[in-house]
Amino acid sequence: MRAVLTAVSDRYEAGLVTALERSRELAVARRCADLADLLAAASAGLARVALVSGELRELDRSALDHLARAGVAVVGVHGPADEVSETRLRQLGLDVVVAADADTQALEEACVAVLQTAPADTPVADADWVPGPAETEPDGVGRAEGSVVAVWGPTGAPGRTTVAVTVAAELAASGTPTLLVDADTYGGCVAQTLSLLDEAPGLAAAARAAEHGTLDVAALARLAPEVTPGLRVLTGLPTAERWPEIGAASLERVLTLARQVAAVTVVDCGFSLEDDEELSYDTLAPRRNATTLTALSLADTVLAVGAGEPIGLQRLVRGLRDLGALPCPDPVVVVNRVRAEAVGWHPERRIRDALQRFAGVRSPHLVQDDRSALDAALLSGRTLTEEAPGSPARLALAELARSLAPAGEPASRRERRARRRWVAGPV
Repeated sequence: MRAVLTAVSDRYEAGLVTALERSRELAVARRCADLADLLAAASAGLARVALVSGELRELDRSALDHLARAGVAVVGVHGPADEVSETRLRQLGLDVVVAADADTQALEEACVAVLQTAPADTPVADADWVPGPAETEPDGVGRAEGSVVAVWGPTGAPGRTTVAVTVAAELAASGTPTLLVDADTYGGCVAQTLSLLDEAPGLAAAARAAEHGTLDVAALARLAPEVTPGLRVLTGLPTAERWPEIGAASLERVLTLARQVAAVTVVDCGFSLEDDEELSYDTLAPRRNATTLTALSLADTVLAVGAGEPIGLQRLVRGLRDLGALPCPDPVVVVNRVRAEAVGWHPERRIRDALQRFAGVRSPHLVQDDRSALDAALLSGRTLTEEAPGSPARLALAELARSLAPAGEPASRRERRARRRWVAGPV
């Protein structure tokens, strides 16, 4: 017999439990009165499967994430012919959903199916439970389509936001639908950079909707308005103390849906790579760095941005070592604000030599410092692409953006000439 937890509406709890009692494979271990009771029973290891209804108060993605980490697979239960409840359960991320009036066989099949679709590293199956052949991939609204580019850099303001905004603008200008997400929980400034209202609903609203299972592609598109043709922006937190509003599970849902909103999603991440759980005994407490760690783990490409100066390069080398310990793609290194005044004559060669010697980086992308163009763009609230198309900094980032585009356009003759002059000539 397999132990099952139930946390369903009292309107149909009796009928559901009766159907479970007829099963030779399933047995009700506990009938939970509320979400707190369910989480406590799951943490105690009383069962490996839970039947949960969409009417359960405070049921959200964080609660489902808690159940998953406790090793409990979840089957959603909705009222008979209740399409609204069924849709909400699926938007919360539940792939296996049954009607409350399902018979015993349907409930058994649902429990088998949810164990089959659980992650391989989650200990949800008993040793003697051998599921049948895996079913085909369930149809879901979050199936990956576009790519995610995470822009990260160490502490010290190396220019993460400048790189993220310009790369996103260049992708959009080349005809690639792009979504720019400000996920910096320490000091996000994408809204200010583009002269957008920082109090407008953005990532916090999207995360809140994802938490409660009401976020879909259309809702995400509404929260991320188009600021230039082809470029949507999901603004960040207006104040840093609101970081608990962005949970790992909700951000994962946002980025999953973002793949359908845009061909490329560019995420401006925070600097810290520390795992907050190592700093606290409460492993279920909100984690401030979870947004950065989640974005890096879900990214298809990671851009590691460092400043082209002695301290910035030292921080970048150390940060690359920390980044290498995380489950994310090998980073593409971008050195920003390259100038002779900071590192000496022929700064490009010096920086390449230093990164190859101390970090094993062979082909970093170098972005020449162009303070006047960047200041003008920030003052006008426009992207560098709009404000100074001939800027060497913009040309370098445009080349980087082309390497990230699904189908890049060849560089114009003027851009190629300008790029060759900067790389070959002294600064």
